[in-house]
Amino acid sequence: MTDLSFHYDVLVIGSGAAGLSTALKLAPHVKVAVLSKGKIDDGSTNWAQGGIAAVLDAADSIENHVEDTLVAGAGLCKRDTVEFVARNAPNAIKWLDELGIQLTRDPEGGNDQPFHLTREGGHSHRRIVHAADATGRAVQTTLQGEAVKHPNIKIFENYLAIDLVTDRKLGGEGRRCIGAYALDLTTGKVRSFNARTVVLATGGPARCTGLRPTRTDRRAMALPWHGVRVAG
Repeated sequence: MTDLSFHYDVLVIGSGAAGLSTALKLAPHVKVAVLSKGKIDDGSTNWAQGGIAAVLDAADSIENHVEDTLVAGAGLCKRDTVEFVARNAPNAIKWLDELGIQLTRDPEGGNDQPFHLTREGGHSHRRIVHAADATGRAVQTTLQGEAVKHPNIKIFENYLAIDLVTDRKLGGEGRRCIGAYALDLTTGKVRSFNARTVVLATGGPARCTGLRPTRTDRRAMALPWHGVRVAG
C-alpha cells in the first residue's frame, strides 16, 4: 500500500511572494513543503504591476509612511501591523535586491539609494520601488528560482489544499493545527501533509467581497469552525 502522507517541519500553502519568501527565510533551519494548486507561478504575484512601498529617500520617514497608510486605509488598518510593515519594508527591499531581482535603478542615484522611486496614490513621498512595469513577475521569477534549487524546500505543484488537520485527530482539543489534507490534481488522490507549523500564504480576504485579482479560496480553512484566529 502506497504511503499517502508527507512529513515536513513547515508546510506553506501558497506559492506566491508571501509563500516563497517564507519558505526561503525558514529553509536554512528547517525542511519546508510548499503547496501550489497549479503551477508555481500561476498565482496573483506574477500579475502584480506597480511596485513595493518602502522608505528609502532621506526626505521621507517611517512615520510618514505609516500615516499615509492609515489615511488611505480609512481607519480599517491596525496601526501596529502598519508600523511593522513600514518599518521592515526597507530591509525587505534590500533582501530582494540581494537575491538578484532586477529592480529599476535611478541613473542619478548613489550607492546609498540606487533605486528609481515613483509616487503612487495615497503616498506623500516617492517611495515605490519597482522592476519596470512588471514588478510582480520579477519578484515571482526570482523567488521561485531560489526556492526550486534550495535543498530544504520541496515544491508540490497541482496540489489543492482542502482542509486543515488539527490535533483533535490525536485526541486533543482541536486548537492546534498539525497539517493539511491536499488533493493531488494529477492523480486524484488526497494526501496528508503533517507539519509542526502550517502557514497559509493564500492572499488576503478581499476576494470574499467582490471581484479582485487575488485568490483566497483556501482562507476559509482557517475560519472559526476550526478555532483558528485569522488576521490579514
